[in-house]
Amino acid sequence: MKFKIKYTLLLCFVLFSLNQYAQHFSKVIVDLDAENKKLTVYQELTYNNQTNDTISFIILNDWINAYSDKNSPLGKRFSDEFTRNFHFAKEEERGNTSSITIFDENKSMLQWQRLDYFLDLIKLTLKNKILPHQSTTVTLSYVIKIPSDDFTKIGYTDDGNFNLKNWLITPARYNIENHSFNYYDNLNLDDASNAVFSVSLKLNTNGNYNVTSDLMQTNRKENSLILEGNNQFDIPLYIEKNNSFSTYKNDKIELLSNINDEKVNDIQKAILVDKIVNYVSENLGETSSKKITLSQIDYEKNPFYGLNQLPSFISPFPDDFIFELKILKTYLNNYLKNTIQLDQRKDNWIFDGIQVYYMMKYFDKQYPNAKMMGNLSKMKLLKSYKLFNLDFNEQYSYYYMLMARKNLDQPLSSPKDELIKFNEKIASKYRSGLSLKYLSEYLGKTSFENSLKEFLKYGSQKQVNSNNFYSIIEKNTSKNFDWFKKYIIDSREIIDYQFEDFSKTKETISFKLINKTNANVPIPIYGLRKNKIVFKEWIDVVKKDSIYSLKRYDTDKIVINYKNEVPEFNQRNNWKSLKPLSLFNKPIKFNFLKDLEDPFYNQIIYMPTLGYNLYDGIILGVRFENKTLLDKPFLFEINPSVSTNSKDFSGSAALFVNQYYRNSNLYYARFGVSGNYFHYAPDATYQKYNPYVYLNFRNDDIRDNTRKAIVFRQVYVNREKSKFVLNNLEGKYSVFNSRYQYSKNELTKLVSFNTDFQAAGKFGKLSTEINFRKLFDDNHQLTLRMYAGTFLYKNTNSDYFNFNLDRPTDYLFDYPYFGRSESTGFFSQQFIMAEGGFKSKLANASANQWITTLNAGINVWNWVEVYGDVGFIKSHNTSERFVYDNGIRLNLVTDYFELYLPVYSNNGWEIAQDNYQQKIRFIITLSPKILVNLFTRKWF
Repeated sequence: MKFKIKYTLLLCFVLFSLNQYAQHFSKVIVDLDAENKKLTVYQELTYNNQTNDTISFIILNDWINAYSDKNSPLGKRFSDEFTRNFHFAKEEERGNTSSITIFDENKSMLQWQRLDYFLDLIKLTLKNKILPHQSTTVTLSYVIKIPSDDFTKIGYTDDGNFNLKNWLITPARYNIENHSFNYYDNLNLDDASNAVFSVSLKLNTNGNYNVTSDLMQTNRKENSLILEGNNQFDIPLYIEKNNSFSTYKNDKIELLSNINDEKVNDIQKAILVDKIVNYVSENLGETSSKKITLSQIDYEKNPFYGLNQLPSFISPFPDDFIFELKILKTYLNNYLKNTIQLDQRKDNWIFDGIQVYYMMKYFDKQYPNAKMMGNLSKMKLLKSYKLFNLDFNEQYSYYYMLMARKNLDQPLSSPKDELIKFNEKIASKYRSGLSLKYLSEYLGKTSFENSLKEFLKYGSQKQVNSNNFYSIIEKNTSKNFDWFKKYIIDSREIIDYQFEDFSKTKETISFKLINKTNANVPIPIYGLRKNKIVFKEWIDVVKKDSIYSLKRYDTDKIVINYKNEVPEFNQRNNWKSLKPLSLFNKPIKFNFLKDLEDPFYNQIIYMPTLGYNLYDGIILGVRFENKTLLDKPFLFEINPSVSTNSKDFSGSAALFVNQYYRNSNLYYARFGVSGNYFHYAPDATYQKYNPYVYLNFRNDDIRDNTRKAIVFRQVYVNREKSKFVLNNLEGKYSVFNSRYQYSKNELTKLVSFNTDFQAAGKFGKLSTEINFRKLFDDNHQLTLRMYAGTFLYKNTNSDYFNFNLDRPTDYLFDYPYFGRSESTGFFSQQFIMAEGGFKSKLANASANQWITTLNAGINVWNWVEVYGDVGFIKSHNTSERFVYDNGIRLNLVTDYFELYLPVYSNNGWEIAQDNYQQKIRFIITLSPKILVNLFTRKWF
């Protein structure tokens, strides 16, 4: 009875608060069935119409149901990003919401539906419309099947715990400006668009579990507890058999965290947490929340990229530093998302910008001498590298520039679901922080940071957006910053300034500033003496042909954007020396292994190389190149080498120019020339020279995995004669080659189409290749490839240029054969998917007229596949011939290590024939780039 009275009084208090704040309110009873990984939910939802609109239906977020189907928007996003575990999971590992019934206040059942595309949204049609500033109460009952945490780290764990976020059915945010609800799917972006609500939650665990949450615990009774909260955007629950959370309290907040580092003792952790809480409170203001949880999951979903990628055994940072960084990043993230009523998908750049801005400020103050690579920068061998000398906060600019130089950056105002993964997780996030720092430097830190505080306070009480953000800043400054929204936030325009018409006297410096792009933004000019700052001047608007004169102040160098306040595309052209011998302003610097770009120097990277082919043996070389970790317009690489078998020099070289087109479907072009010199037989070398043009196209939607390319090249080959090669008629020849390539690739489906045209004095050829791969719902994967080719003309009796079923002659020297002239033995068994694509070696396997083949494969268990090839080949003066083979493919690492075991073909039962081991074909790739691409393709 006492409990009922207490609960009633508490409910009255919550309802009083509800009326005061006009929030939605849910009274929820949840029963956990741990064995079956289910939640049975009874929910009374009071929906308050806080707008001036009349509402006839309500959109409810049901994000757990996003896990119910492989073809949900969440499943499709996993496919786009080549995330395999969701599609290969068992049905019981996926989540869903079922048995949903909804009644109104009169106990009448209400109609609800899932919209065609939105599996994780519910449209609830009301019998009585909700007038402005009125409310209605509906009662819901439903069952939640909790998904495995393997997919998004949210769900049940292997050790019997439950990590829940965005699990309760809640009203979607109603956008006051658009007079409509936000229709946002769960895309694993941690950006739920829930309306602010209050909640009273009774959780029955039916077992001895520890429950950690942002909500305040008001009552606990054996296996049942009551949690209460106001101003909620979500209800994170961590239900554990053994409590992993530690509690930290000060006069501002109660913080619960299981972000752990066993090497940091409890006293150190408490001191660091208190330090961070006070820092955030002083700079951003106190949060209305009295309790915040920081989980290891929160950090792992939004880690500090760079630091977290290093193995723990080579971590260059002290343990307490790492713990401090994790707590700071996660606390800022959770603080902001628990405070501001901001659209987390549409205006996410504001969240990211404020978070990164205050992280940079924290480390500027607390660790001004910290380096990106930590203690490794103290090693003498590494001190000459820009990578190891880079200040800790400078790394943000390089991560953004990595994408800008690849022409893959996106406007900061892009909705979060439109960003490619690297931008969403890293580049756009960091550029947002850099952009706010830029604006702060220009407007003045005090004025800018006061505006941020005001925005946060205002956003804690009302829905806000980027326009509110701009308005508050504008109110607190006399400077015009229209350029910020136009060029920094809403645009992909890059920033690049350089000096021109430079002159100097003992007293003054005069120059023009050339804006190499369309982004006219303020830029700082620095004067240096012995690399120390003497003066700094902001130039607000760079006018064409204007001459700027500054006092010299005994400087020996002037620099544009010396402190990198402006996220500038190219800093290599920002320097002018005032010394008489200005030629030596940027000396040549040799670096062993790759480094970051250093605008102080002209860098040449040298690094050892290792290669192999049967005739040259082990190929030892040194590659000299100017390619750093950021792409450049002009690149070269020279790779002289020595071959252990031939005891002779060999090598390769290339130089090329990259041209990026910022606002075109033709987004990337490369103009280049390359050359190779190696052995193709035990006693003979080949030389290949290859000038080319490569044009790469993409769709307007940068997340779309569709790629198109056109290649034009002229291949010059000079082959020495060899007594070991039967077909040795062709010595020198030149082939013009043009290709069109189309592909759309994702985990569940691949479609590609290639055409190839070749013209030479002795032949002309046309061929096409179509690839199709489909991963079905039962996890079987079908692969199809069709190849067709024909000679347009042929003026030679040599079969060197013929089409081949199983092992092309590779007269263009494109394929990485280990023993390209071998017809017997181990190296002749190397397989490369080209031309006919057959795995069995058949008699008379070449064609001098036309060829058409179909290659198919389907997996039967994990990496075990069954393959089959069929086709026709035709040569002059012979009838067309039907060919076929089949066998088993062991796809151990795709394109890197595979085995093909022939079973039956035109040769008969190959598996029963002598010397079967000589019929087995293999793919072994020594190129690390191919393997790396398997892991990086989901990011770009």
